[in-house]
Parts: sequence; C-alpha cells; structure tokens
Amino acid sequence: MQILRTAAVVAVAAAHTFASSAATRSELVVVKAVIDGDTITVSTFGRVRLLGIDAPETSHGLDTAAPFGKEARDRLTSLVLHRWVRLETEGATRDIYNRHLAYVVTEDGQCVNTVLVREGLARVSAREALARLDELKNAESEAQRFRRGMWGSTPSIPTAGYTRGSGATRSPAPKRSQSAKGSRKKKSP
Repeated sequence: MQILRTAAVVAVAAAHTFASSAATRSELVVVKAVIDGDTITVSTFGRVRLLGIDAPETSHGLDTAAPFGKEARDRLTSLVLHRWVRLETEGATRDIYNRHLAYVVTEDGQCVNTVLVREGLARVSAREALARLDELKNAESEAQRFRRGMWGSTPSIPTAGYTRGSGATRSPAPKRSQSAKGSRKKKSP
C-alpha cells in the first residue's frame, strides 16, 4: 500500500512538473506596438514573435507586401494594440532574431495566435510538438474548409508596368529596307 501511495505521489509530482514546464504564463503586459502579422512589442519583454504560426510578410523598406500581410497586421493590431495580454511560453524562449517566442492570450482567455490562423491570416509553422499544436491545426483546417483569408481566392496582384525608366529594354522599330524607301513615289505639286 505504501508503495502505491509513493508511486501516486511521484506520478502527480511528475505530471505537475511536466505541465509547468510545458507552458508558463506571464503577468499582464501591455502591447506597445504591432510590427507585422506575427510580431509585437510589449512592455517588460520587448519584441515577441507569436509561437507556432507564420503570417504573410508586410513590406519592409522597398519590398512588396505579400498577399494578406497587411490584413494580418491590421487584425493583430485590432486584437492587441494598447491592450493587456499574457504571454504563454513553452520550449525555446527565443528565436534566431532574439525575439521572445510566445502565445499571446487576451484578458478574456482568447489565444490570438489561434484567432489569426482560424481567420486565414496566418498558417501553422510549428517545427516541434507544442501544447497548442492541435488547437492551431484545427483552426487552420477550419480556415481551409471555409476558404478564409489566404485559403480563399488569391487577391489580384498588380503586375509591374514596364516603362523606359524602369530599365526594361524595348526592341527598336524594324528598319525599312533601302528598296522600300526608294519605291515610295513623290507626290507631284
């Protein structure tokens, strides 16, 4: 009987340790800026990359924004800018650009990462098992099934116009042959 109790206590302790290492939630922080559809700046932590998702890129400098990049940034802005959120982390805490990796959870418990995926404004990009991976994959399947955002029809992308100043070369007009020039008759006055 004592062995059974000891085993139960060890199992509960192990489960608690695993659960606490799987996801850690921060205190409330305020979102100070939205960089793009999957990156924000928050008080205390600095730059945060939304964990497990990838949103289309917005224009950075001279680049052209990817389809739905602006929509993803605008939606993220409407959800979190100047609002209090909690950051939920698990696994690696920073990416190769030294940004914090986290799920962003609103005060009412809504996972912003999942909202963006469900609306078709981001896709699942997890490279390792995550606590919310099934939730994210279900949201992506729903977005695909209902053809939301990037999973719907592709927006028309304007093609670049070619002008003389754009560096495009035009082939010169064909030259007339000498015989063609001489065969023209002059009009008499």
